[in-house]
Amino acid sequence: MNYTEKDKNYIWHPYTSLNSPKMPIVIVKGHGVYLYSENGEKYLDAISSWWVNTHGHANTDIAKKMIEQLLELEHVIFAGFTHPAAIDFAERLLKHLPKNHRKLFYSDDGSTSVEVAIKIAIQYWKNQAIPKTKIIAFKNSYHGDTFGSMSVSSRSVFNQAFDSFLFDVEFIDVPLVGNEEKSFTQLNDLIKQNDVAAFIYEPLVLGAGGMIMYTPESLNKMILQCKKENVITIADEVMTGFYRTGKFFASDYMSEKPDLICLSKGITGGTMAMGVTSIADNIINAFENNDSFKTFYHGHSYTANPIACAAALASLDLYEQDDCKENVKRICVKHSEFLNLIKENSKVKEIRQCGTILAIELKTISDTSYLNTIRDTIYEFFLQRKIILRPLGNIIYILPPYCISNHDLDYIYSSIVDFLEII
Repeated sequence: MNYTEKDKNYIWHPYTSLNSPKMPIVIVKGHGVYLYSENGEKYLDAISSWWVNTHGHANTDIAKKMIEQLLELEHVIFAGFTHPAAIDFAERLLKHLPKNHRKLFYSDDGSTSVEVAIKIAIQYWKNQAIPKTKIIAFKNSYHGDTFGSMSVSSRSVFNQAFDSFLFDVEFIDVPLVGNEEKSFTQLNDLIKQNDVAAFIYEPLVLGAGGMIMYTPESLNKMILQCKKENVITIADEVMTGFYRTGKFFASDYMSEKPDLICLSKGITGGTMAMGVTSIADNIINAFENNDSFKTFYHGHSYTANPIACAAALASLDLYEQDDCKENVKRICVKHSEFLNLIKENSKVKEIRQCGTILAIELKTISDTSYLNTIRDTIYEFFLQRKIILRPLGNIIYILPPYCISNHDLDYIYSSIVDFLEII
């Protein structure tokens, strides 16, 4: 029995029907932007393996730091104990975060970083005996698959089976260009009721919801309004963090800063699972007391795992190098040039760009949701060309590792043009 058959027998894959006739491709090696299958075929990873792999696969700088850490300390309980890698990373990352952010809370992934933020926001008000419990989020948002993160995500195929178990959330329109005032009004009407605990948002780009993009000016206005009305703001930067939008964080585009920031995906360059929630001074103040009932009782077995922290430190080293910044700028320019090349194509409903993220929404007759049947056609077309894409229904998006060459970008772009000619 080969690996493909064993996988079919023993593994349950995410977002995949157990009756799916498609056999998964067994990947045995990675290097740079390429993944290699057990059959020796080479695939171009155009989506950074679910948006996590920012520096390329099997990065030697990160691997060396992980090996060094592994030989020193692989793990230690993080309650009552600590270790240098966690401390060093927190100190360095906070220098890139808003100046009023003072502490990091470590967890395991994007969903748990959101879960931590939600719980901190709710307990913030509870600790002060202030009855604020309502949360506001955007329609079409996606914040993860744990119950809290599902609750603050827009209701969709991803969470419909659990709808009756999720807590109520007020969903408002995304402030798309031309629709800003409607969104502002919805937000204002809700927070004027004085029971809103927090407003959670994906800054500038709603990822899984369809790479929906909106302006920094609109978001800045909404954050400012929340601050005026004493509403906690939570930025879910799990996808947008670490230069994805062209700046280190999407929040860097706004003068108004969130109270809590959720991070994961690119935090370790795609090598280890890690989640981080960054917390501002004003939030921390509500937890600095001697009342045991006001302690934040949350933790994970692998909180601040030393190997993950070492990977994050090595990844941060790379982010801070000029080469990484220049590559990000280069990708942004290449995306912009391609956008202008095909924006008038009759098959394209809309093409959107935010930094290194490029999304092409196709004109289709059928439903434009995640389950649009054209998705499989897109996926198979590019897989035949050895390009890994994971379309969101009728939306093709490119979200590459920063080490990708212009040649590989041009190959992806030309393949998109070829696809537009056949549909």
